[in-house]
Amino acid sequence: MKTPERIEKIKRAVSNRQTGLTVVIEDMQDPHNAMAVVRTCDALGIQTVHFIAENEKPFNPHKIGKSTSSTARKWVDYKVWDSTKECLEYLKGEGYDLVATMLNDGATSIFETEFSDKKIAVLIGNEREGLSKTAQEMASRHVMIPMRGMVQSLNVSVSAAVVLYEVTRQRMSVLDNFALSEAQQADLVEDFSRR
Repeated sequence: MKTPERIEKIKRAVSNRQTGLTVVIEDMQDPHNAMAVVRTCDALGIQTVHFIAENEKPFNPHKIGKSTSSTARKWVDYKVWDSTKECLEYLKGEGYDLVATMLNDGATSIFETEFSDKKIAVLIGNEREGLSKTAQEMASRHVMIPMRGMVQSLNVSVSAAVVLYEVTRQRMSVLDNFALSEAQQADLVEDFSRR
């Protein structure tokens, strides 16, 4: 049975869910890194995460990462794909701007990039190779986190958090409203109440 306090907490979380922002995690080697990204998604109100397992062993996001996701895995929806091309074609067809996170000469600093699109899909690659060539070519933009130290990279889940916080910060200041509609919120409150 849900207490009134629990229902209020669910309503508050649902009212902060973002529409038009999703994350694509491509071929993550360590499922715990992927679930740490999911924890960030929940914290920022990102409801849907796409997992691609084209070259790495697939895993069930509902069954893994209890400690790394801190139960966030219960509150986020997943779509699992076995093809990068199919996933990204689907998102493009839904009107998402595909933003690849990567470290290359053509990538723009996240602090110099405008994230005002109504629909953005942030693409995150695996720990060793980054994003596949397919993902890089299908993305409309490449972004990176500027580094000031000797090491030129961060842990993949930390990188995802930094990028997603910047995207969310900008969207909050630019878009009039990126919350779910009242009907979507009502549906999600009902769904969360069953989880």
